[in-house]
Amino acid sequence: MKLPPLKIGELLANIPIIQGGMGVGVSLSNLASAVANEGGIGIISTAQIGYNEEDFATNAKEANKRALRNEIRRARKLSPKGIIGINIMVAMNNYEELTRTALEEGIDLIISGAGLALNLPKIAKDFKAKLAPIVSSAKAATVISKMWDRKNHCAADLVVVEGPEAGGHLGFSLESLIEKKTQDLKDIVKEVIEAIKPFEEKYNKKIPVVAAGGIYSGADIAEFIKLGAAGVQMATRFVATEECDASLAFKMAYINSKKEDIKIVKSPVGMPGRAINNAFMKSVVENGCKVEKCYLCIKDCNPKLTPYCITEALIQAVKGNLDKGLIFVGSNAYKVDKIVSVKDLMHELVTEAESAL
Repeated sequence: MKLPPLKIGELLANIPIIQGGMGVGVSLSNLASAVANEGGIGIISTAQIGYNEEDFATNAKEANKRALRNEIRRARKLSPKGIIGINIMVAMNNYEELTRTALEEGIDLIISGAGLALNLPKIAKDFKAKLAPIVSSAKAATVISKMWDRKNHCAADLVVVEGPEAGGHLGFSLESLIEKKTQDLKDIVKEVIEAIKPFEEKYNKKIPVVAAGGIYSGADIAEFIKLGAAGVQMATRFVATEECDASLAFKMAYINSKKEDIKIVKSPVGMPGRAINNAFMKSVVENGCKVEKCYLCIKDCNPKLTPYCITEALIQAVKGNLDKGLIFVGSNAYKVDKIVSVKDLMHELVTEAESAL
């Protein structure tokens, strides 16, 4: 059986795979356009996207807006017919400004998590972009849907359900993740599909639900399609590709990682995350890491109390200075054993999925 396309309103991705947004600088225009050209949906991460701009240290706000415009335009040039989206964290200080910047550039899709994207419809009301909140429970899906309905008279165009095996920031408590008492992604997906049905009926539209977090193989994709998901979001697999925007050293950290290296860590964002327990993380746990400069990136971050600067740690990682950097990974990163092209990876995933279907 062929994989069904992913329909988000009038947007149609021939392959129901969304490449997850990875920051800082891991998924930019190069990776996003490569995925879009293969029929999936390419996602640019907005997190401190201007880190390579000359004025980033002195004017991060403008550097981020400029870099986001440039990355969207470059992705469009490289994939003129592909679907390009952004991933943006609600927890960011410049959330509204960067969202508007992407909208002005004609972005196709906005995926928003790390907090409840309650104000997204208001920001995007005069634009055609499709809006997709990230949730980790049916409760969160219901809260967002009710708020969008009541305040903006609309429903989501897509819902991304991110489970406990994802990389980066996670929408679960630190204790539940460490003690492995989180709900299984399959169960959450089924519950979210049920939770949004009243809003599908009210607005007479199909709201596709996409599963994310720990999805590694084509067989995994097939499993979620059979459950009723419209597609999947995958990030970890796309790091070890030739087109990924991160340094070779960053990619090799995935390839060289072992299962026991992957740990749940505390993030200054106030959420737990999953990362490689490298020299940097061990040093932070033992000694902390004084924040020399604050980039004002996260709303609730207090540089006097935070264990380390997440902006600096993620920039060091993507540049390949791994002993000074935070390397976010999904739970299956240790399975990655080689660098391949996006074309070959997509072909492998589709072939496996269709065989399993």
